[in-house]
Amino acid sequence: MKKLHSKKYYILLPLCLIVLTGCWSSQDIDELNFGVAKGVDLADKESLEQEVDEVSDGYPKRNLITLTDQIILPEVTAAEGVPPQKAYLNVSHTGDSIHEMIRENRLERKSVTSHHLKVIVIGEGAARKISLQNLLNEFLRDNVARRSVLLLIAKGKASETLETKGKDPPGELLKDVISNESTRLIQPISIGNASSEMTSNSSFLLQSVEAKNGENKLSGAAIIKGETKKLVGFLSEEEIEGLTWLTGKATQKGILKTYHEEKKQVIVFEALSLKSRIKPIVKRTEISFDVEIQSEGRLTEDWMYADNAIYNDRFLKEAEKAVEKRVRQLVEKTLTKIQKDYQADVAGFGSQLRIHYPRLWQKVKKDWDKEFSQVPVNVKVKINIRSYSAKGSKK
Repeated sequence: MKKLHSKKYYILLPLCLIVLTGCWSSQDIDELNFGVAKGVDLADKESLEQEVDEVSDGYPKRNLITLTDQIILPEVTAAEGVPPQKAYLNVSHTGDSIHEMIRENRLERKSVTSHHLKVIVIGEGAARKISLQNLLNEFLRDNVARRSVLLLIAKGKASETLETKGKDPPGELLKDVISNESTRLIQPISIGNASSEMTSNSSFLLQSVEAKNGENKLSGAAIIKGETKKLVGFLSEEEIEGLTWLTGKATQKGILKTYHEEKKQVIVFEALSLKSRIKPIVKRTEISFDVEIQSEGRLTEDWMYADNAIYNDRFLKEAEKAVEKRVRQLVEKTLTKIQKDYQADVAGFGSQLRIHYPRLWQKVKKDWDKEFSQVPVNVKVKINIRSYSAKGSKK
């Protein structure tokens, strides 16, 4: 066995250190563009007409989609006396391969890296026509983009949500806003989460965004059908609120406004705790569900102060009934939408059936969305108003 201190090893050791410590795949940061958002839309008619006859790689090129890359421009600064410029650039390409369009972008400008990618927005047209599995295929296989990148559906074009009045990159702003807590927002869904849902053929929700007058607004949620992996419709903000009460998945203290019929005035209830139990009931081959919703909270606003009604226990009982009625209305409206209109179980009824009746679930899971549309759901709501802000508490 040769000794390490031989001349040969003294010569080879520095060479090995050079090889091991060198960053052979590194790139100068000045040579990179940082992508923070991507938008995917159906190609417009003009693009289709211009390039439909071209032949690429031996087959007719089909310009199905337009990919928009949002790139941040760190060199943009607002010099004194100069109007602030946009700190981002949107670049679009049209084709039938997302990976190819990404490479085309690199041919035209400095390399665009996805290390800092925040959100991917899919346009309504593309989501209705093309399976999300196909649209997300390249992003999920990318060894640079993270599976934690958030996924949204645009009402209209995705490219419009990436172009706003302000100078800050809309992609970064969308990431911040979607992470806010609200009973009218669904929990953020990443491309990794969406992939898991599609693999299980489950219907699910994605947060929707709408561009209006140069600004973005998170508005309701998009329903993705488990069978087709395509967009079938939207839930409104009010219906999302109903879904929050139905599932008990509140991301923060919920605010619910209702109306006191006798006093004919508005009252506002703040839910400090919210619990919901979806219980499957099976009798022979018939399936039904009981939903039990319980919430404790306080009255944070009323328009009856002059009557001093807030200190009356009878009034508080009436207020509890009013809140219960409003919650039941919201939940039943949401149930009608997901059961009858879209036939898509996005509330987790199937999951509860799978947990409690696994053998029955194996028989119905293939056509569960269709089965779900016919299943009776009984809703019970119990509200307890334990205090009324800083004024006092119920005895």
